Amino acid sequence: MKNLKKEFYDSKAWGLLTSVDLYNCDPQIIRDAEAIKRYVKELCELIEMKQFGDTQVVHFGEDERVAGFSMVQLIETSLISGHFANSTNNAYIDIFSCKYYDPSVVVEFTKNFFKSKEVKMHYILRG
Repeated sequence: MKNLKKEFYDSKAWGLLTSVDLYNCDPQIIRDAEAIKRYVKELCELIEMKQFGDTQVVHFGEDERVAGFSMVQLIETSLISGHFANSTNNAYIDIFSCKYYDPSVVVEFTKNFFKSKEVKMHYILRG
């Protein structure tokens, strides 16, 4: 990943998508809409993304296997989204931006914020 920034610019990528899968998160945090909004605000500040409008956080899911909060935040360079699964205390977050950011910074911050015991990350350059 150390050459990702160079690859991003050299390839004239349209954007960068990072998917962060978090396992065994703190159940109180992932069930707290205000905490999720705070996460988005702090993440945007950390990676220097400008929020566009309010963070939407909605709890839904008829099937208990997938029930939990879902979140979306438009940013000027695209969007951040996520789903928080109550039954497993797992979270699945995606950050897509046409402005470069460091995925390792996102992963470390996200893991610490939600107090996850394990994390998997995937990223791809788009375009």
